[in-house]
Amino acid sequence: MTNGLIRAALAAAAIACAGIGASACSTGEPANAVSADDRAAARIAVTIESTGGRHVFQAEPARTRAEQDRGLMYRADLGPESAMLFFPYPAEGGPPREASFWMKNTPTPLDIIFIRADGTIATIAENTVPFSEAPVTSGEPVAAVLEIVGGRASELGIAEGDRVSWPGSGR
Repeated sequence: MTNGLIRAALAAAAIACAGIGASACSTGEPANAVSADDRAAARIAVTIESTGGRHVFQAEPARTRAEQDRGLMYRADLGPESAMLFFPYPAEGGPPREASFWMKNTPTPLDIIFIRADGTIATIAENTVPFSEAPVTSGEPVAAVLEIVGGRASELGIAEGDRVSWPGSGR
């Protein structure tokens, strides 16, 4: 195809999108979205030891400020063992601090598990409300945060005080 034909095809596509609305021509995700294959390749095992047993989640690490800011926004493909681990928290490092999350652009209810520096669960915000901009806070300084599908913590008997570990956590 010549450059002129390519430009004409792109212009026609732009006009078609403008005529039917941009949402029909996009996935609803930002252009910098990470592919499912890339997310799967980067997962790490996060283990929670509770009175209900040992539970292992396959967590996507969110290490950088950009990854932590994005979190699980726009994601509707989460399975029962899916998770996102925010570690270190905050991404810039430093001592544990109180965490504040929200559910903006997040279509799936989540259980947000706030983890102390010693690896124990400080608090769990269960079944957070999709798309809410209300702050969800840890209530005390934490060193990591784990997000899992809403309702799973209760279903598995995960509770405050349970121990959380992952490769490189030192626990």
